[in-house]
Amino acid sequence: MGLVRTLIDSDKTNVESALPQKLRELYDGDLRFRPSPAARPFVIANFVSTLDGVVSYEIKDKSGGSTISGSDPADRFIMGLLRASADAIVVGAGTLRDVSAKSLWTPEYVYPDAKQLYAEYRVSVQHRPEYPMLVIVSGSGQLELNRAIFQTRAMRTVVITTLAGRDELTRRGATTPGSIEIHALDSSSGSIAPLAILQLLQSQFGVRTVLHEGGPTLFGQFLAAEAIDELFLTLSPQIAGRKGDATRPAILQGVEFVPESAPWFQMVSAKQRTAYLYLRYRRRRS
Repeated sequence: MGLVRTLIDSDKTNVESALPQKLRELYDGDLRFRPSPAARPFVIANFVSTLDGVVSYEIKDKSGGSTISGSDPADRFIMGLLRASADAIVVGAGTLRDVSAKSLWTPEYVYPDAKQLYAEYRVSVQHRPEYPMLVIVSGSGQLELNRAIFQTRAMRTVVITTLAGRDELTRRGATTPGSIEIHALDSSSGSIAPLAILQLLQSQFGVRTVLHEGGPTLFGQFLAAEAIDELFLTLSPQIAGRKGDATRPAILQGVEFVPESAPWFQMVSAKQRTAYLYLRYRRRRS
């Protein structure tokens, strides 16, 4: 029996299914991605939002997406499925700080019940390694190195940073654990260019599909660089609100568009479970 019910699916094809049968049943449909429209990996973003557009409460120990989703099982299943579909997962340093130090960016960490299904899908169907590579983007290099992701050798972890960030990580001994790799990119513009990140992942690691898990500032930079191809958005049935100068981020921060350049998306699918909606959009290309 499926975890979700499909309301809309405009991406149906007659080609062979991409998902094994049990995953297809849980997802109530198939999941496939098109080739990248540019000379870079295909980039999927995944967020959960309240009805009024808040993606984080910005409250200590309650800033992660699980607070917004209420740890909804279908949201967590889809997150695990997307992780199982990607070569690499990209997160910003702020997103890393918002979750538990024990968090792992593996498919089964968010939805343990499908551990074997995810593994079969990755290894036997997609012929990928057991886990996707985790890519952390941090300009300053000021990361908590005692986190589980830096101690788990089964998962490849790459930190993309600036020259100053590399020096900071080296000074603090980040190169000691064998699972951490540090790559410094040019940041003369004030931030690390998304296309430079994607080119590095493609050329040095053979990455074809990237899952972008935030945060809103890094997502804004990727969107402004026209480096987001699809968006998966869980709409959680709660309202967070904002008061005065309180900062409760929306899906996008630090970037604004004018009507002539604002990106448009087309709906690919809509799924439902109880009061939750699980939406999938594809970037419109001119």
